[in-house]
Amino acid sequence: MLSTFLRSAVLCITLAACKPSGVAPVTTNLTATSSITSNASAQSTPQVAPLLTGAEQTELYIPYLQGKRVGMVVNQTSTIGKTHLVDTLLSRGIKITMIFAPEHGFRGDADAGAHISNSVDSKTGLPILSLYGKNKKPSPEMMKDVDVMLFDIQDVGVRFYTYSSTMHYVMEACAEQNKPMLLLDRPNPIGYLIDGPMLEPELKSFVGMNTIPIAHGLTLGEYAKMINGEKWLNNGVQAEVKIIPVKNYDHSMFYSLPIKPSPNLPNDQSIKLYPFLCLFEGTTVSQGRGTLMPFQVIGAPYYPDKSFSFTPKPIPGMSMDPPYKGQVCYGHDLRNIELEEPFTLKYLLEYYKASGQGEKFFNNFFKSLAGTDKLQKQVMAGMTEKEIVASWQPGLNAYKKMRQQYLLYPESK
Repeated sequence: MLSTFLRSAVLCITLAACKPSGVAPVTTNLTATSSITSNASAQSTPQVAPLLTGAEQTELYIPYLQGKRVGMVVNQTSTIGKTHLVDTLLSRGIKITMIFAPEHGFRGDADAGAHISNSVDSKTGLPILSLYGKNKKPSPEMMKDVDVMLFDIQDVGVRFYTYSSTMHYVMEACAEQNKPMLLLDRPNPIGYLIDGPMLEPELKSFVGMNTIPIAHGLTLGEYAKMINGEKWLNNGVQAEVKIIPVKNYDHSMFYSLPIKPSPNLPNDQSIKLYPFLCLFEGTTVSQGRGTLMPFQVIGAPYYPDKSFSFTPKPIPGMSMDPPYKGQVCYGHDLRNIELEEPFTLKYLLEYYKASGQGEKFFNNFFKSLAGTDKLQKQVMAGMTEKEIVASWQPGLNAYKKMRQQYLLYPESK
């Protein structure tokens, strides 16, 4: 049997001391600028080695980019510290020919689903081509001046978050045009969570490209390996993907994102709630768009408990036409709750019952988000959360077994 490394056709670029399967904590000095400290007490204090994203390990990939024309699939999360990766690479003499922008744009300030136009970056003068809307996959014309595609975007570990779908299409374009892709990996902030129904192939869409659960428990590097290994690209082609793994990361960690990944995921709590609250986008319930608390509050004008309310309104850069604009919504404030379960259907079932709307509670988007038509039917049939979750388990168990082949990081330390 071919090894997972060969089977997935993915190459990992690492230092000899940096294994992609994870690096155990090491004792480091308190002084970052020196390998030796004269302070004996400092030497005796063990420090957990800092997490380093793929982008931060420049010594592993800048030599690979030298002399090449580089296309970059990046957004506002593509930084090294406070410096954007584009600026870092330009300062190191790397020739960038094109920037490709995902949903929300290069600067990450466009509403979900908003049209993104091709443009020019005012700071660098580089052309920006949108990979959201009509052109989700880079065409040969778009990549004619590109020798290697660099992908560096922070994901949140959820199937319907579209950055992973953009990665799928970029891999497909690279495979078809015989060009390599360099992926600078970043942690999955909820990499410990694998839950939700599996996608059914007939419901494949840009918010669900492949047969994975809602919360998939993968970094984008691991997901790229899976896409290649399972031959999910068009016609079973496989892309040459070189991965710079995260250093000192494991899947048990919750990773607090230093930059919000999109306008309506502003903080850690919203990211923790997003895997199950986003399902409400396929219903008559507001998820807080049009407030400064998106994906942390839910409500609707019809909800009977009036103890908490919010009124959606247009907010530039977040949501200009939110559901229930100008109407008072009553519901739940989830900003400070401690989740008993990291994925729950209790709010979905509660609001469905409270609405009294039956099938009209759902819109056509719900099936795409759920990745199956079964969940809507199960809710309408009055099944309990326990019964619904039990129906997912065979698919989840098979997925978890398959997932093990593609992991770059341990499940825990």
